[in-house]
Amino acid sequence: MMSQLSFYEFFAGAGMARAGLGSNWRCAFANDFDHKKGMTYQANWGTGGELTVGDVRKVTASQLPGTADLAWGSFPCQDLSLAGGGAGLRGERSGTFYPFWDIMNGLAAEGRAPRVIALENVCGTLTSHAGKDFTAICDTFAKAKYRYGALVIDAALFVPQSRPRLFVIGVREDVEIDASLVSPGPTMPFHTRGLRNAFDRIKGTAARNWLWWNLPTPPVRNSCFADLIEENPTSVDWHTPQETAALLRMMSPLNLAKVEAAKRAGRRMVGGVYKRTRLDEAGKGVRAEVRFDDVAGCLRTPAGGSSRQTIIVVDGSRVRSRLISARETARLMGLPDDYRLPKAYNEAYHLTGDGVAVPVVRFLAHHLLEPVLGVAAKERAAA
Repeated sequence: MMSQLSFYEFFAGAGMARAGLGSNWRCAFANDFDHKKGMTYQANWGTGGELTVGDVRKVTASQLPGTADLAWGSFPCQDLSLAGGGAGLRGERSGTFYPFWDIMNGLAAEGRAPRVIALENVCGTLTSHAGKDFTAICDTFAKAKYRYGALVIDAALFVPQSRPRLFVIGVREDVEIDASLVSPGPTMPFHTRGLRNAFDRIKGTAARNWLWWNLPTPPVRNSCFADLIEENPTSVDWHTPQETAALLRMMSPLNLAKVEAAKRAGRRMVGGVYKRTRLDEAGKGVRAEVRFDDVAGCLRTPAGGSSRQTIIVVDGSRVRSRLISARETARLMGLPDDYRLPKAYNEAYHLTGDGVAVPVVRFLAHHLLEPVLGVAAKERAAA
């Protein structure tokens, strides 16, 4: 049995990477700027003292105990996302990548560099500033003497939510990597065209240190959006029949046809409703579009309520609608029902919309992080 591995969790939110890593891992240090998320972190993980709430720019290597096997960093995505302002790694929020790496450099200077560093962010990182931001991240890994590679993993492989994310995994150059963990070239589904294009822009040492991580394709997901729906949610109310009728009146004939087809499906159907600006013959501006593909749209943080998802639930001839509930968003992130969420709806939605999907972290831990570090553990035992 593998001995417990240690990790540092940066931009920790409420510990969703920690949930994904699981009981084989011990958190030695965690940091997040948001005190509300910190309260939820402690509600779920206890008050053992590993969490430091505050600006990552003020964290120093001396605050981190020991030598961790892994440093995980889900640094803020706002400046790298397509919906953001495009500031990239120069932005106020996504620019926290550099203070995070300053801590990694501080650990290295003390001979305590983590064996593995894992970063998670939106796929917009690949094209931000014409690819220069991703190249800068790659150069940073190489300069720190890590061999590294990237994967694009969609949470929809594990949970019914469309949520593709970029993961960059670096291994310290003195750590042995089993040959079976590396492919001689890109493979699908994790090395997408966008990732391959981004790789083509990498030069010099960064290109030489690149690895094509070799992970198995996960089994076909056996759950759908309808499986996660609460009949009696506590965080939101069902719309009145009049409100649902008003929503249906916003739909085009094509979208109404989708609702009619859902009535004949012979099972409960759950659709995501998206409000778009679409001018029709009468000059009406906002239309409602619905998708019944058994997958929720990507959860996002609710800025002014605009990103909160509306769902429509069809049981035969019965059609109901409401906002997606806080617990449903947690289920879409792979969190168990005993995971404690903030009582305030927007806080809970913000927490889940900002997080990393738990089953994706578990998949990476099982198929990549633990095999790499298992080899490292044997080396330490033999030394």
